[in-house]
Amino acid sequence: MTRLLRADQTLFRDPDVFDFAYMPDHLHHRDAQLRELAFLLQGAGPRNAVLRGPPGTGKTTTVRRAFSELTGEFIPVYVNCRQNHTLLAVYRCIAKDLLGYASPSRHLDDTREAIAARLGEKDARLLVCLDDANYLIAAGTYNILLYQLLRLYEGWEVRGAVVFAVTSDLALNLYAEADASVRSVFRPAEVTFLPYTRAEIRDILADRVRQGLYPGVVPPSVLDLVAEMTAGERDIRVGIALLRAAAVRAEKDGRFRVTRKDVLDVVATVRSPALAARTAALSSGERTLLYRLAEQSLAGGDMMAGAVFEEAQDYLAIGKTTYHARLRRLADAGIVDLLQTGKGYEVFLRYAPGDVFAACAHDDPAKG
Repeated sequence: MTRLLRADQTLFRDPDVFDFAYMPDHLHHRDAQLRELAFLLQGAGPRNAVLRGPPGTGKTTTVRRAFSELTGEFIPVYVNCRQNHTLLAVYRCIAKDLLGYASPSRHLDDTREAIAARLGEKDARLLVCLDDANYLIAAGTYNILLYQLLRLYEGWEVRGAVVFAVTSDLALNLYAEADASVRSVFRPAEVTFLPYTRAEIRDILADRVRQGLYPGVVPPSVLDLVAEMTAGERDIRVGIALLRAAAVRAEKDGRFRVTRKDVLDVVATVRSPALAARTAALSSGERTLLYRLAEQSLAGGDMMAGAVFEEAQDYLAIGKTTYHARLRRLADAGIVDLLQTGKGYEVFLRYAPGDVFAACAHDDPAKG
C-alpha cells in the first residue's frame, strides 16, 4: 500500500528557496564574475561595469551576492529598471535604500538632495545596480540618469557614484548607447555571463533541492530530466520553477516523491512565463517577425530562413540584413533555433505557436 502525506505534512523544507530572488548558500559557477566585480571596486578609482548575458544566467544573483559581501566605502543599491525607469522612480528607489523609508517628496530635486545628504553623513560612495538598464533607454532616461549619477560630485560635496548596468539584450551595447558626455566618465568594464552548461545547471538545481525540499523528494533521475529541460531553455529560472511546480503537484496528490510525470505535466505552465519574459525584451519589429514565424509554423509552411524571408515580404518592409539580424536576435534570446543545412538555415520554434501568439498579443502584427 502506498504511503501518503498527512494533511499537516509538506514536501517543502523552505519554499522561499524556489523564489527567483532567493540568495542561495553558495553561488555556483559564478566565482569568476564575483572576483571580477570585487576587483573593479578595489583601489582609488573604482570602475563602472556592464553585465551582459542571456536571461537566467545569474547576473542579478551575482550582483546581489557581490553587494552582500561589500565592506567599507560603498553603499550598494539595487534598482529594477523594468519597474522603475523614470528619473523620479529610480531616485526614489535609491532614496528608500539609503534612508530606510520612501522619500515623502514627489519632487526630483528634493529626493536627490536627500540622497546626497545621506551620502555626506556617511562619507560613503553610492554603488548602483541598474538591472534591465535597457528599459531606461526605452524610457529616454538612460543618458541623463547616468550623467547625474556619475557626476554627483558636481552638485554636492560627495563622491561620484559607481554604476553596474545589467542587460539581457545581447544585441545592445550599453556603452555605445551613452552619449559622449556620459561615455567620458562611464567607461565600463564588461562582465560576461555565458549560459550555464547542463552539468552546471544540475549542480545549481541539486543545491536548491537540498535547501528547499526534504531528502528523497526529487529522485536523481527526475533531477536529470529537469536539468536537461532547463539546458534546452538556457534559463536556470525555468529549472527552479519546474522543481517548485512539480513538487507542489506531488504534494497536492499526497505523494512523498516527485515523478517524471509531475515534471512533464507542469512544463507548459513554466515555459510560457519564460517565453513572456524573453519576448518582453524584444523590439516591436523582432516580435512581429516572431509572430510571423509562429504563423508559418502553424500552417506547416517552409521554415527555411530564405523561404520565411520571401513569405514575410507581404507583411514586413525590411531588407535581408535587418531580417537576418532580427532572426539572430530571436535565436540569441532562446526563442528559436537555427539549424544549418545544405540549403541554408532552417528555423525551429522552441515554443508552441499558440504560446508565441499569446506572448506577442500586445503587439500589432501588421507593424514591421
